[in-house]
Amino acid sequence: MQDLKKATSRKASFGATIKAVLWAFLGIRKKSGYEQDAAKLNPVHVIIAGIIGVLIFIAILVIIVKVVVAK
Repeated sequence: MQDLKKATSRKASFGATIKAVLWAFLGIRKKSGYEQDAAKLNPVHVIIAGIIGVLIFIAILVIIVKVVVAK
């Protein structure tokens, strides 16, 4: 339980979390960058940013499909 409290009190901003999640979506990341993120990022922020990223990705795919099918 103490580890969970320590993990959720990490000091990285939500913007830094979104940046790390976007790099994860691309699948390219240096190991040193990953280790820094793992030490700083709040796990709750990572989950929220991941869900937002997935929703944006799905919306983009839907828009692309609608544009292609409309032609």
